[in-house]
Amino acid sequence: MNITIAQHSAHPLTVSRLGYGTMRLTGPEIWGEPANRPEALEILRTAVAAGVNFLDTADYYGEDVTNRLIAEALHPYPPDLVICTKVGATRRTDKSWVPYNTPENLRASIDNNLRTLKQEQIQLVHLRLLGHSGVPLAEQLGAMFAMQREGKILHVGLSNVTRTELEEGLQLGPIATVENMYSYAQRTTVQLPHVANPGGEEVLDLCEQHGIPLIPFFSLIHGLPNAGEKLAAIARKHNATVAQINIAWLLHMSPWILPIPGTSQLAHLRENLKASEIQLSAEDMAYLG
Repeated sequence: MNITIAQHSAHPLTVSRLGYGTMRLTGPEIWGEPANRPEALEILRTAVAAGVNFLDTADYYGEDVTNRLIAEALHPYPPDLVICTKVGATRRTDKSWVPYNTPENLRASIDNNLRTLKQEQIQLVHLRLLGHSGVPLAEQLGAMFAMQREGKILHVGLSNVTRTELEEGLQLGPIATVENMYSYAQRTTVQLPHVANPGGEEVLDLCEQHGIPLIPFFSLIHGLPNAGEKLAAIARKHNATVAQINIAWLLHMSPWILPIPGTSQLAHLRENLKASEIQLSAEDMAYLG
């Protein structure tokens, strides 16, 4: 199963529909080095060897931890590997998340990502929104599109966006992808300690209309504790885990969904990858709702 990013552009990217999100490779609270560095590196190598060619990262994971792990494990990169990073936020020493989204901030983040990932151009960058920061979306995206014209960025996406923000973004320029929180049990906005996270279901139809891949994040963290008995019942039917059925559900919800389940354990990575083999019937999907 493949999906095409920026299908109408001069430089479309085709990737497998099951990617890998690197955030869980960091230490506790998405801060610091991994508890098991050799395993973290092996996870990245194993994922790519298994056919995963879409990695999601950010220079504020760690900070800079996941970018450096990716470069150490995989550079020089396979020609079909797409590394997607995010800008628009940073971390304080108290581990809080704050906007870092002025044009100057965004340019500094892009330059840092290029350096730590050892790239001359980043194939896909998500502008992550963190609520009302005081910097208009048009100003933020304007800076992103300027760097795209300069060749530092190939494609621009949006992350953590409301439907209204996505509609505005589409008026400002080509939006390649959208990355929002989304899982079987978490489909609409959820309030986390640092920011509200709009749900994937709020923008899915708009993404489908424009041929924009929707990339769910946190799908195995915030959704599964509240998944309920239905997901467990389908897991038993398919001799699978609840996490695997959650991934399979996302894959069956729309051909425009590109899940990126993350983990810090090699065994869980292998388990997650097997979710792409699960075939949910129309009856299964109707039962899940």
